Amino acid sequence: MELDVQALLGILLSAVLTENFILVKFYGICPFMGVSKKIDTALGMGMAVTFVMALASAACFAVNELLLIPMELEYMQTIAFILVIASLVQVVEMFLKKFVPALYKALGVYLPLITTNCAVLGVVLVNVQKGYGFLASVVNGACGGLGFTLAIVLFASIRERVDKTDCPEAFKGFPITLISAGLLALAFMGFSGLKIF
Repeated sequence: MELDVQALLGILLSAVLTENFILVKFYGICPFMGVSKKIDTALGMGMAVTFVMALASAACFAVNELLLIPMELEYMQTIAFILVIASLVQVVEMFLKKFVPALYKALGVYLPLITTNCAVLGVVLVNVQKGYGFLASVVNGACGGLGFTLAIVLFASIRERVDKTDCPEAFKGFPITLISAGLLALAFMGFSGLKIF
């Protein structure tokens, strides 16, 4: 599948806006709700997920093309991809612990949860289903991660403002958080009519 700049731009816009993993496909809701209380931790989580999504897309493409397809083990894709993702997350976790300990501590339990973040597995499976080549897979993974980052940072900024406002007692805490997430998802539905090349 030969790709030009226009096709790559289409993948970028699609992954960030029209097929956003959190706000359109509803993958990765756990870290979206759990790590979005402050913008700095949301940004750190988004960058970690973007890095893992891009690396996972590249590594899983190689595993699929060099191992699973030649050995006719396509039915093992999900298990193989989960193992690759888990290994990558361990590498990212060790890197952050050594070089960025403040972010490592701020992300807490949510960092190992990237392993089970369905957005990471989702992007890899979408790459296979759409038949993307190596470059398109990596671009879709990186841009899917950027879409994840955009959604979680936007939501964190909304949550910071909502926490400082006066709202009815029944809506305080998690209820107003869910309402805010729903409204943000509705806003992203406006991109569904966007014609991507």
